[in-house]
Amino acid sequence: MDQKIIDRIKSDLLDRKKQLETELDDFTSHDPQNKDEHITEFPNYGDQYDENAQEVSQYTTDLETERVLDGTLKDINSALKAIETGTYGICKYCNKEIEEKRLLIRPFSSACVSCKTKLQQS
Repeated sequence: MDQKIIDRIKSDLLDRKKQLETELDDFTSHDPQNKDEHITEFPNYGDQYDENAQEVSQYTTDLETERVLDGTLKDINSALKAIETGTYGICKYCNKEIEEKRLLIRPFSSACVSCKTKLQQS
């Protein structure tokens, strides 16, 4: 793959990583035992029944949001590590090159379209 494209993808990944970390900082704190993990904070709207229900609802939403953002962040970190080690763009299942078009659309892809399709059909 062309180094210019890899540099552009790396820049995009770093920007997206920063954005995700900022979003996570809005409603989580860092796990003191694992700096790469986040802990969703329980909101405090008050002591009234309806406020408690709202807190539980928001907390539930935040937990799922954290799960999705953390997963994406881990994928981005893996892609950045692969760029640094020179293994970026190689499918982790078949060891063939991932299509450039796929990487431009989803730069943290770790599987080629063919392998991803097979996995989704299983």
